[in-house]
Amino acid sequence: MSELEGPSFDLLVVGGGINGTGIARDAAGRGLSVLLVEQDDLAAHTSSASTKLIHGGLRYLEEFHFALVRKALIEREVLLRSAPHIMRPLHFIMPHAPHLRPAWMIRAGLFLYDHLAHRQHLAASGSVDLRTHIAGAALRSGYQRGFVYSDGQTDDARLVVLNGLDARERGAVILTRTRCERLTEHAGGWRATLAGADGRAQVAARVAVNASGPWVDRFVAGATPVRTVHRVRLVKGSHIVVPRLFEHRFAYIFQNEDRRIVFAIPYEHDFTLLGTTDVDYHGDPAAARIDAQELEYLCALANRYFVRAISPREVRWSYSGVRPLLADESRDPMSVTRDYALELEWRPAPLLSVFGGKITTYRRLAEDAVDLLTPLLGTRAEPWTEGATLPGGDVPEGSFAVFLRTVERRYPWLPPQLHQRYAHAYGTRIERLLGSAAALADLGSELLPALYEREVEYLCREEFARTAEDILWRRSKLGLHLPGADLAPLEDWLAAHARRLGTRSVGTTAAM
Repeated sequence: MSELEGPSFDLLVVGGGINGTGIARDAAGRGLSVLLVEQDDLAAHTSSASTKLIHGGLRYLEEFHFALVRKALIEREVLLRSAPHIMRPLHFIMPHAPHLRPAWMIRAGLFLYDHLAHRQHLAASGSVDLRTHIAGAALRSGYQRGFVYSDGQTDDARLVVLNGLDARERGAVILTRTRCERLTEHAGGWRATLAGADGRAQVAARVAVNASGPWVDRFVAGATPVRTVHRVRLVKGSHIVVPRLFEHRFAYIFQNEDRRIVFAIPYEHDFTLLGTTDVDYHGDPAAARIDAQELEYLCALANRYFVRAISPREVRWSYSGVRPLLADESRDPMSVTRDYALELEWRPAPLLSVFGGKITTYRRLAEDAVDLLTPLLGTRAEPWTEGATLPGGDVPEGSFAVFLRTVERRYPWLPPQLHQRYAHAYGTRIERLLGSAAALADLGSELLPALYEREVEYLCREEFARTAEDILWRRSKLGLHLPGADLAPLEDWLAAHARRLGTRSVGTTAAM
């Protein structure tokens, strides 16, 4: 496609991870015209490779990052209110290993964790006797005492998609599979050259935001005339998923001899999620994979605590993400701050670059970013996201349990597993998904086990999905339940309906 003279936007956001979609949502809600471009799928990389937690970061207290922990704890409450369908409280058990950290230190840390910010949704911490507590049965006999505290669990990839969906419904244009190749100064703003499957186009924007995550340094250096002061340190975090190691709903936080911690979390009903590692990384962020040493590390730590030993052969799924941590003087990747910095460069045109951050504080980061930009864009619109729900999050009484009972009564013909999955994934948007369907047959063909045409069509039409991977691993985790399945029926359906359901491409921007 030949280059086109496209429309002008107030704000161009480069990057469709949690920070980029959060900024686009906040800005669109303040009445700004926003274009977000993402070179792959939303949440294709770092933002779908987290430990799936909304947490303050208990271990950061040991590094004296009190301000970061307080900010994250405040945001933890905000996020739990905003999307109770994809976020829920989770109780953690920390078995006590006296030779690693004394009990008084852990109690002091948990006291701070309980009191650094107001708690509304989560229980206070305490001590447990692992000889009698249900969580003790899965542990080796040497662990008799422990501590319990609360944090939140989330579906990280769906959190990104919901922010993108809300941004679009507030007027933003979201282009996936579209790469921003270059920013050049034009009339005091930027002219962006975009490349997608349909060719190239050019659009103008008054301000640009570089929210490209682990590519933030590379984008500045390779696609703009700007030079920034901050840098990121790339740290790879890997996770493994194994068949369920315990039956109860508690999670665990395990200490290691190297003073790192690893979580063991109930995951997708039938599995346990173990992670994460912290390894400096220097390659292509899109190519990050777990290595043998990380795999052995996670298995060995699990075997130090659990009665049931695991081996690398039992790993059902592994994933790795590259965290763009704000570079500091720390030698150990684990000690690098998880806080963020926003750097606004004015010359030759306004470019805001996002360095660092963590998923729990994304909403606050987005609010700070848009607050910085509103004076440049001539709007006095106030922040609004703190009290707003994400799409599907307006469940009755703010209670997912109440909402699930409503779903079961309203759609008695749905199998129980679909009640649960649809309610968790879509919240009140289940009405848009199911429409007038009154029987399972109304959902169309079952393309894969528990995946019907109606849902695939909805995900392509409403949630930017294009490929089987988008659907099976980011919009859902059905891929985890279908090892070795023949994906041809889904892939054939997507190919047959691509033109009708495809999201807006770069070549259509000139018509807007």
